[in-house]
Amino acid sequence: MMTTETLNVKGMSCAHCVQAVEGSVGKLEGVSNVTVHLDQGTVDIEYDKDITKHEDIVEEIDDQGYDVEE
Repeated sequence: MMTTETLNVKGMSCAHCVQAVEGSVGKLEGVSNVTVHLDQGTVDIEYDKDITKHEDIVEEIDDQGYDVEE
């Protein structure tokens, strides 16, 4: 079942940040789309809840050095 979620992420400020988050989260199984909005400090993620958990996405963003506000 596909779901779309928007996360508030602190610490992203440049093109490298966009590549790091989109690249790492996009590699997770079940994730079909990742879009970073630097100006808003948000990340839109479309993923299959049956394959990938919300916690897996948050952990992946944390591993890249950014903080997800929940």
